[in-house]
Amino acid sequence: MTEQAAEFLHVGAGDDARNIAFLQRPAASGGNTPMLVWLGGYRSDMTGTKAVELDRFAAENGLACLRLDYSGHGASGGDFRKGTISRWLEEAIAVVRAKAPSHVILIGSSMGGWIALRMVEELRKMGGAPSVAGLVLIAPAPDFTAELIEPSLSDAEKASLEEKGYFEEHSEYSPEPNIFTRALMEDGKKNRVLTGIITTGCPVHILQGMRDPDVPYQHALKLMEHLPADDVVLTLIRDGDHRLSRPQDIDRMLAAVKALAI
Repeated sequence: MTEQAAEFLHVGAGDDARNIAFLQRPAASGGNTPMLVWLGGYRSDMTGTKAVELDRFAAENGLACLRLDYSGHGASGGDFRKGTISRWLEEAIAVVRAKAPSHVILIGSSMGGWIALRMVEELRKMGGAPSVAGLVLIAPAPDFTAELIEPSLSDAEKASLEEKGYFEEHSEYSPEPNIFTRALMEDGKKNRVLTGIITTGCPVHILQGMRDPDVPYQHALKLMEHLPADDVVLTLIRDGDHRLSRPQDIDRMLAAVKALAI
């Protein structure tokens, strides 16, 4: 597989400017196949296991693939603590509109699933290319700030949000703690999608582990209730965790992508 070098897209202006890193693999031919777009989770980057395996799948099947790091993540510039759903959504849309062809399949993991659902809405409003031909959502976490974090905040965390503008939480995936800012929490309310019917206009495949400690599988069931108009497949993985990065989980992800793309 050909080694790729990161490219950068300048997003924002003035003090809000940041360089967003992305990796783009062109399609092997000029066919009209959709580009695969990887949207990672909170504090993850485009070199994680699932993202790399998606790119390998694209290379083996002659498909275009686009991966990006949100600001404050991976190889991208920008301050992580300034990150919000709106800010990361803006960056993802900018890269996709600049680099994607006529249609895309969005593969969103955890927070990336929320961003994918919002991107469908925003791209439809903007009109023109690209259109979204399908969604693969892996342990999707739409509205996680309001639905999953706020209800379980301790008094100390609430006080830290009020006094410091953020609180820290132990991470199972990194030696560094997770940091959740007041700006992220407040902006999350503006980007909620689990408030009515979500119409993506495309097939949706959700992969969800039933032993996910971060996004309980009931959250995926709730998401399905908000997608009554779409062709939705939900795969519940009885022993699956949040990452869903085991070989058998990767196989499920790639089978879902293949069903939509080839």
